[in-house]
Amino acid sequence: MDSERSVTDDRSRRIVIPALSLVLLIGPSGAGKSTFAHAHFRPTEILSSDAFRAMIADDETDQSATREAFQILHQVAEARLRRGRLTVIDATNTRRESRLPLLELARRYHVPCVAIIFDYPKEVYIAHDRQRTGRHVGEAVIERQVRQLDESRAALREEPFQRRYWLKNPQEAARAVVVRRPLQCDRRWWRGPFDIVGDVHGCFDELVELLERLGYRVAEQRTRSGEVHYQLLHPEGRRLLFVGDLVDRGPKIVPVLRLVMAACGRGRAAVVLGNHDRKLLRYLEGHTVRIAHGFEVTVEQIETESHEFKQRVRNFLLRLPHHLVLDGGRLVVAHAGLPEEYHGRDSPVVRRIALFGVTSGEVDERGLPIRVNWAREYRGRAYVVYGHTPVTDAVWINRTINLDTGCVYGNRLTALRYPEMELVSVPAHHVYAVPPRRLLEPMELAEHPVLLPREELLALAERSLLQEQGDQQLVSTAPTIPESPGSQSD
Repeated sequence: MDSERSVTDDRSRRIVIPALSLVLLIGPSGAGKSTFAHAHFRPTEILSSDAFRAMIADDETDQSATREAFQILHQVAEARLRRGRLTVIDATNTRRESRLPLLELARRYHVPCVAIIFDYPKEVYIAHDRQRTGRHVGEAVIERQVRQLDESRAALREEPFQRRYWLKNPQEAARAVVVRRPLQCDRRWWRGPFDIVGDVHGCFDELVELLERLGYRVAEQRTRSGEVHYQLLHPEGRRLLFVGDLVDRGPKIVPVLRLVMAACGRGRAAVVLGNHDRKLLRYLEGHTVRIAHGFEVTVEQIETESHEFKQRVRNFLLRLPHHLVLDGGRLVVAHAGLPEEYHGRDSPVVRRIALFGVTSGEVDERGLPIRVNWAREYRGRAYVVYGHTPVTDAVWINRTINLDTGCVYGNRLTALRYPEMELVSVPAHHVYAVPPRRLLEPMELAEHPVLLPREELLALAERSLLQEQGDQQLVSTAPTIPESPGSQSD
């Protein structure tokens, strides 16, 4: 969520930055950006344009070295972001043209970007510049940088910073407290043991049966008003993780939500957002969504509930991460899976892939997107546990496992015990919905480049071949254009 704050009181002096992010210090010379940086960040985290000029020309004021200095600064920033290291750019950054390459780096490596803007009266910069020993940039340079900052105000509000902090005087900067906050997906300190449950889709009875087989005690209680509450406890202190898609298609969506929300509220469970959960969130936020693909079942059930309950569900879904990195980075849970380069990162691209999978850009004959079988090429160190694409059996493929075994379609509800790597399943009590595609067999999941049943893959290949033959026929029957005299080359 984007935020823009002016630091004017005790509370707003708290500057919160994601623990993995690109931080741009923005302001004219004499703003005290270097002093601020060294007060709040490690020396290795700070990339200073002055320092890179000094490395190249033995003189941080040598403007003839500026172009080379920034080339190297950008290379080092890229290397740090690639490795997942917080990076602070200590430069004026008052020109939009200077900020855009850095914002592009943040986008490319899927990290949020934060702007800390030193927005003082011009006289303050000039006074600080005069007080510095050994180096003065002069009034003319500062006045030009102040004009650049003034001209950039509208652009700064439009550029894709996750957070913006405006410091209005040196006293506010001096009193600022920088707080590093882990990304929402980062729970590396959760060590387990875990029980990771596949797509539930409103199959409450099967969920309770599965939890009891896993050793959990599920207790139902009622308040004086008759509202149902659930208590969940494991005698060994294990935690539950859900791969998303709690809702749609199944018969008891509200009880599933009540149970999972109660477990999360007590810190005994965590959920990653699924694409069906996201649709419910958008509906509860008032957006227009298509009432189809099983969502009509959710709407019918949740509309019988109170406004207060619907608000609680909205707030719960709003806080769900798009994926989780756990156990010191050894375990990743994402609804549709996640290739290694996106682990522990946050961007629109990461969120889309975590919820919907890697798609080919094509659709099948029903208009459904064709998803790439990313697990076949996965070579990452972390185990990746996911769902989204229903399969007949959960099988390991390159340290990844899909736990969506199609309970709502009459197959099974499956959980993975981690770190034991044991699978536990219970059969579906009924067939609650018809799958849009046939459930994939383990061999298809291991061998197919896209996530399609064998017969659909063959039909897709035949359709592509016919299209290719048609294109070749169009080329062969196209009229030839006679060469004009002198068009041949020597």
